[in-house]
Amino acid sequence: DSFDILGDGVKELLVGRDDGMIEIYNFESADDPVLRHDYALSESIASIQGGCVGKDGYDEILASTYSGWLTGLTTEPVHREGGSGEELKLSQEMQSKISSLRNELEQLQIKVLHEREKYQQSSQSSTAVSSVPAFSVNDKFTLNKDDASYSLILEVQTAIDNVLVQSDVPLDLLDVDKNSAVVSFSSCDSE
Repeated sequence: DSFDILGDGVKELLVGRDDGMIEIYNFESADDPVLRHDYALSESIASIQGGCVGKDGYDEILASTYSGWLTGLTTEPVHREGGSGEELKLSQEMQSKISSLRNELEQLQIKVLHEREKYQQSSQSSTAVSSVPAFSVNDKFTLNKDDASYSLILEVQTAIDNVLVQSDVPLDLLDVDKNSAVVSFSSCDSE
């Protein structure tokens, strides 16, 4: 997307990458764009948009991820400083908003507990049927020309516990910065 997120009168280029990076490029001169800010998410970005969404007067970048999460980056200051001895005073509107969110959170927690109990009861029943749900897998296997390696990227809309890679030829697994996996090797019986 292109949007004036920096407020300098010139639109910046907002880029959402499939490796989870959000980048803001500025065109300060007629030459190449300059990377001004970046932010890393843990999954690939499906779309990105700039605009004023949450609070009037503060622009934001909204990004939706592969699994459906919506993430917002705002220009609104997160912290406000008060003078010495000043107490933080919330407006009546803000207090009612906080109260409403707390009530909604309590209701959701009660609903989750109820559904967990319902699931536990149904799974222990003699008539329970177990099935593996179908998941859409976002996978990429790309060649990195610089070091002659391949990158395997897997994304699923749920937690990934294990990934098994089996090969007929010897493999060297390389660790990368964004990898949170624990790699273990085992030899395979040729039979």
